[in-house]
Parts: sequence; C-alpha cells; structure tokens
Amino acid sequence: MALVDPPGEPLSIPFDGHTMPGYFLRAADAAAGEGRPVVICTNGYDATMADMYLAQGIDACRRGYHCVLFDGPGHGSMLVYSGLAMVPDWERVVTPVVDIALERDDVDPSRVVLQGWSLGGYLAARAASGEHRLAAGVLDPPPPASSLDSIRPLARHLGLSEEATAALPEISDEDEATLTAAIEANPELRWKIVRRGFWVNGVSDLRGYLASAATYTLEGRLGDIRCPTLGTSAEDDPLAAGARDFLDRLTCPTMLITFSTAEGAGDHCELLNRWLANQRILDWLDDVFA
Repeated sequence: MALVDPPGEPLSIPFDGHTMPGYFLRAADAAAGEGRPVVICTNGYDATMADMYLAQGIDACRRGYHCVLFDGPGHGSMLVYSGLAMVPDWERVVTPVVDIALERDDVDPSRVVLQGWSLGGYLAARAASGEHRLAAGVLDPPPPASSLDSIRPLARHLGLSEEATAALPEISDEDEATLTAAIEANPELRWKIVRRGFWVNGVSDLRGYLASAATYTLEGRLGDIRCPTLGTSAEDDPLAAGARDFLDRLTCPTMLITFSTAEGAGDHCELLNRWLANQRILDWLDDVFA
C-alpha cells in the first residue's frame, strides 16, 4: 500500500479512547483532490486490512472508487497490540470512519459505500442500521439474524440435545463441560474457538463465548437498514445459506448475487475467484450510482 502509485495514505481514526489504524487509497485514475465515491471495507472475524487491500481494495481503486481500509476492535493491531476485543454494535465503530472520510474534499458525501466480508457481513449490516449516511451496503455474505444461529448446528453435532441447543446461550455446567471437552479434542475447533474466539471476543471460557455471541444480533434492527443493499451467496458456503431470507426481511432495495463452484467462486467469500466477486459487486455499485 505504501509503494503503489498513488501510495496509500495512513489514517488515524478515534474509537473509545483508542486509535484505529487505516489507509485511504485513491482511485487509480483520479487526480489528487478529485471527488469520487468511496468504498469503506470492514473485516470479518480473523483478517486484517492488508487482506482487504488484496481482496477488495485494488479492484475498487482500479474501477475508479476511492477506498478506506481499517482495523477495528477485534481486528489486526487493535486486537494484538491494543488488546481491544470485538464489539457487536458496529455502528459505533463505523461512524468515526465515515466522519474521517467525509472530512476529505476528495470524497463524494452522497456516495459512501460500506462493504463487509465474512463476519463483516453482520458488522456492515449492523452498522448500516445505525449509520444512515451510507448510500449503499455490500454484505458478503448476509449474516444469520443472530451469531448463535451459526453455533447451534455445531453444538448439536458435538452432543447437545435439541432442548439444550435451543436454550443457548444459557447452558448447564454439564453441557458446558461436554462441549468444552469436544472442542479441546479437535485441533481445528480448539484453534477457532478456544485460542482465537475467546481472544477476539474478550472472554475466558465457553460460557462467556456463548453469551458474547448472543449479543451479535440484528433482531429489531433490520427495518433501520435504509440504503440499497447487495448480498452475495457462494454455492458451497454454509454461512451464506440464509442470504435470500435475510434480504427478504429488509425494507430497503436489495439484490442477491450468487456464485458457483464451476466459476471457482463457490467457497466462503468467493476466495478462489475474488476477481469475479469484485467485478459483479462493482458492477452493482456502478448501477446504484449511475
């Protein structure tokens, strides 16, 4: 980002007494100071703004959009160096990012986009429900209404009864011990939940993790999302299975773009064919702003 032409411009974004690091990337064909629409990218559960630069930022700038990347609480340096865990009320995070963007003469205030991938699909939707200066939103993919909805199938698979699963985040000591033992015995789950998940969510045990997950919900807020919203759905991504149902619950203009395995874009966030994902997402944005 520092070596491209024009180079990325470092940003310092205030949040709860901390400073979120970010970059402003100028559209490739824009003169210095030229007003353009801006795509603000928000991350998911386990990546950094450097990943977003490669996966989204380069193509957005080539298409003629400015781009803002940042690490929020629970992301990158904010987690590792500042010890700041993720928060569910992402509108509180995005508002100062929008403030910083709109202070610039080269950002068109009527064409501000928020794009989130992976868990960023929830974070971007939650932010759009409270930050109404957004002209468009991209959810890659749209989230379940509650993060617990994506945990319940795993809990059933690991031995919890239907009744106990439905009662989550409430959990008995016996069921917590059962789940914890199963997770600890699986190297992948141990990494995702115990080593990574507890850290990102700022908790020390499974009970705290489940309670934290329950706060990541859009119930009662879907009607507050006002900007045109695009959702993606990749064929082999179980986290995108409810994308259509989610969009159907919104009252704003929506569109769903599907991606297939045959296109090389069937996995989570279309990771093996981001060029195709970016082409279709940016085509939609061009239409919104036409």
